[in-house]
Amino acid sequence: MVTYSESGVDIDLEAQTVSKLASKLQSTLECRDIITDSGHYAALVRLEDKAIAMSTDGVGSKILIAEMMNKYDTVGIDCIAMVVNDILCVGAEPIALVDYLAVEKPDPERAEEIAEGLVRGAKESNIAIIGGETASLPGIIKDFDLAGTGIGFVDVDKIISGEDIQPENVLIGIESNGIHSNGYSLARKALFDDAGYTVDDKMPNSDTTIGEELIRPTELYVKPIVALFKKEYQINGLAHITGGGFTNLRRLKKGVGYEITNLPEVPDIFKLIYEQDVDIKEMYKVFNMGIGFVVITTENEAEKIMNTLNEYCKCQIIGKVTDDEKIKVKAFEGSEIEY
Repeated sequence: MVTYSESGVDIDLEAQTVSKLASKLQSTLECRDIITDSGHYAALVRLEDKAIAMSTDGVGSKILIAEMMNKYDTVGIDCIAMVVNDILCVGAEPIALVDYLAVEKPDPERAEEIAEGLVRGAKESNIAIIGGETASLPGIIKDFDLAGTGIGFVDVDKIISGEDIQPENVLIGIESNGIHSNGYSLARKALFDDAGYTVDDKMPNSDTTIGEELIRPTELYVKPIVALFKKEYQINGLAHITGGGFTNLRRLKKGVGYEITNLPEVPDIFKLIYEQDVDIKEMYKVFNMGIGFVVITTENEAEKIMNTLNEYCKCQIIGKVTDDEKIKVKAFEGSEIEY
């Protein structure tokens, strides 16, 4: 079986590394009035009756797909999406971002392409890119890396921390448009190293190439989620489904679990990766598997929320909250996975 660790990414070791780093930084939280605990999608700093939300993220090894295709005009969208989608998860509306572009050597034409994606992502998210940094780091960076740090704001009494989540709440899943920006080390190993595909090979029963499918930019969820904020629906939790799959739900509240039994049809790219001898439990731990964002609410509110979401995106009820602290997922090939 092909695993994520065999591709060079050890999720468990990564978690231990983050824990070590975070534990050392914990004492700095005393310097300001911090609202959220570490481990949530975004940090919140209180400023009287408002809170500033902050999040940082990068594009990751999806950059290698861009290099294979010599196509750099979408990775900026990924950078924006990975940041703003996290900011939404605390009930905040994203407002601005700074970017960080580290390069092996300056390449003005490539930088211009990257900027095109940043602009598209920013305008779609209604945020301003208010500055950034470009660093030439030969010997440290190979080719380039792209990351961003974003801020948002929310009224303190409208923060969505996840603490209101209760058993029997329902999970509304908003569909992804593919892999987004997580799991590319495993995808590349399974598809290119082991199976021998190239970015120019066609997807099964499609005119779309594997490269085109893999480089598809991460979905931006700002418009639909901000629309929910403006309607002031009862929302108990919000989750951006990134690396770690549905285990991301554990960021929201301790002491509850989730039963996910009604997922939409899995996009073909995931099926193709799975067919390369990747364990099904590994698939749902690494990839979003067709759901990019989750809204947790009461059963009574679900229909109203979905009616608003359907104006922007595809969504459906995918499961419910339980009280057993386990995450159970009905996989597309029929098995039940438990984390």
